[in-house]
Amino acid sequence: MSGTTPKLNIAVLTMPEVTASAVYGMYDLFASAGRDWDFLVEGTPGEPRLRPKVVAADPHGFQAASGVWIQPHCGLVTQPMPDVVCIPKLFVAPDEDLSGRYRPEVAWVRECYAAGATVASACSGTLILAEAGLLDGLDVTTHWGYCDALARRCPTVRVHPQRVLIAGGPGQRIVMAGGGTSWHDLALFLVARALGVKEAMRLAKLYLIDWHDVGQQPFAALTRARQVDDAVIAGCQQWVAEHYDQDRPVAAMQELSGIPERSFKRRFARATGMTPLEYVHTLRLEEAKHMLETSDITVEAVANEVGYEDTSFFGRLFRRKVGLTPVQYRKRFGAMRRALETGGA
Repeated sequence: MSGTTPKLNIAVLTMPEVTASAVYGMYDLFASAGRDWDFLVEGTPGEPRLRPKVVAADPHGFQAASGVWIQPHCGLVTQPMPDVVCIPKLFVAPDEDLSGRYRPEVAWVRECYAAGATVASACSGTLILAEAGLLDGLDVTTHWGYCDALARRCPTVRVHPQRVLIAGGPGQRIVMAGGGTSWHDLALFLVARALGVKEAMRLAKLYLIDWHDVGQQPFAALTRARQVDDAVIAGCQQWVAEHYDQDRPVAAMQELSGIPERSFKRRFARATGMTPLEYVHTLRLEEAKHMLETSDITVEAVANEVGYEDTSFFGRLFRRKVGLTPVQYRKRFGAMRRALETGGA
């Protein structure tokens, strides 16, 4: 992907479920490469160094998930074979059946990759790479809310929920970014690979983009809000949601269920996907995150409030599950919440 002559063709693949901000955000960022820095600094636009296009199976246009009208530059057939294909996030449920739903798009992505193109996905766009059969045996990432579903779809992949960006496959021509605005990271990475780090840094400065160096874990909701069909376990979930800070909550749930201990643990894990202890930890840590964001009480007090007498254990567990220490989490998200609540005042 090195060199600027000829310009690289970058196709931003769209379909009705895409998010317009990601589609046109990536398009604008790629179109800015080589052009806008000189315009800002010297007053004269530079020479664009990439050739992005919005492409779709339906070239006549359609309404995106948010209601914004998407007008592609061309269809898949008329689009010259791209050097890079970017797949934005899709507004689909994690476990939604996509079999056959994107047949033209999936076939085209597979064809582009076979011809030597780099294929890149942002957020839930990774599901298209999965449908194309390109992820088998790879280390992968996607939005934290889709990681479990992706692992179920592709049993041979190794999903890394904490990673914001992963490049893999032969020649590292499969690039995946995690959730939400991680398309920023994806686009900057592709620019750096194509045009060098200097140009990527210029774009980051122009767009005020921060690299998501802390990964996805601090942004993830640890608790899987899963309604279970098992009425006994559902009752235990309801009880522990209000009593997670008590001593020995797992034993209390088991007693409430009336099921022998070993059978209870197996039944709970089968219903929720977590052991009872893991479930308690996630409830406690979510409440701890909220308290760190909204209060100024000490970390020790937060630990005690959510049920941990050992502050050191709480700190280690928090760091392992969230990816930041409690102090780091408070500094990052407490300041963000205050700014939002006060309008930045």
